[in-house]
Amino acid sequence: MPELPEVETTRRGLAPHLLERAIHGVILRRSELRWPIPDEVAALLPGQRIVDVRRRAKYLLLDTEAGSALLHLGMSGSLRVLPGDTPLRAHDHVDISLDNGRLLRFNDPRRFGSLLWQPPGQVHPLLQGLGPEPLDDAFDGDYLFQRSRGRKAPIKTFLMDQAVVVGVGNIYAAESLFRAGISPLREAGKVSRERYVRLAEAVKQILQHAITRGGTTLRDFISPDGAPGYFEQELWVYGRDGQPCRACGRPLKHATIGQRASVWCGSCQR
Repeated sequence: MPELPEVETTRRGLAPHLLERAIHGVILRRSELRWPIPDEVAALLPGQRIVDVRRRAKYLLLDTEAGSALLHLGMSGSLRVLPGDTPLRAHDHVDISLDNGRLLRFNDPRRFGSLLWQPPGQVHPLLQGLGPEPLDDAFDGDYLFQRSRGRKAPIKTFLMDQAVVVGVGNIYAAESLFRAGISPLREAGKVSRERYVRLAEAVKQILQHAITRGGTTLRDFISPDGAPGYFEQELWVYGRDGQPCRACGRPLKHATIGQRASVWCGSCQR
């Protein structure tokens, strides 16, 4: 599933092509993806101008005066800006045509993605109760330390809790914990403030670097220009169970934590 860097890469790729463009029409080839597509998408978007392209957690928002189209890529979705006469491929479910003859096309083979609607001045229920963005100033070691007090869950589960901080999925949680030298099994409430400072900084550094490298190439992810991400070749632990640690050479450990596959170094991470 695309994580925050992939979604942010998508946002940055789309924004120059969408900002201030008027929407000519909307074609829905399916009435639902993960959830039914609200009637407002096709009824209210045509004729509107896109005033902003934002990201909140792993959601993209196309803002207009009438409201916002709320998009999630799911496990296999992709968004591309294409010439208006581009032939259809399998699983091309949505076209949003623009006033310059181009279109924004949503392709989603597994249909776990979504296209929803957020009225002006409101926050969609899916976006309510979310924690801070990991790249914002509100997210730091002191914040993590305070939120973790009394938490008995493993720190990896805590870090992936969207009510604590958004967008830190399995890949980047594993890599951040490795960089901070913290075992993913350690109880969140027993980690010191100093170690949380290191962890928060590691999360920021790794996410920022992944964004500059185009995200992580998963089997289904392609950036808006068709190019894959390049962060995968730099992974230290994720997906490398049983292989030697790149830092100390000892075999990496593997376990299921919070129903997610987890890999770490028992020597470098305590």
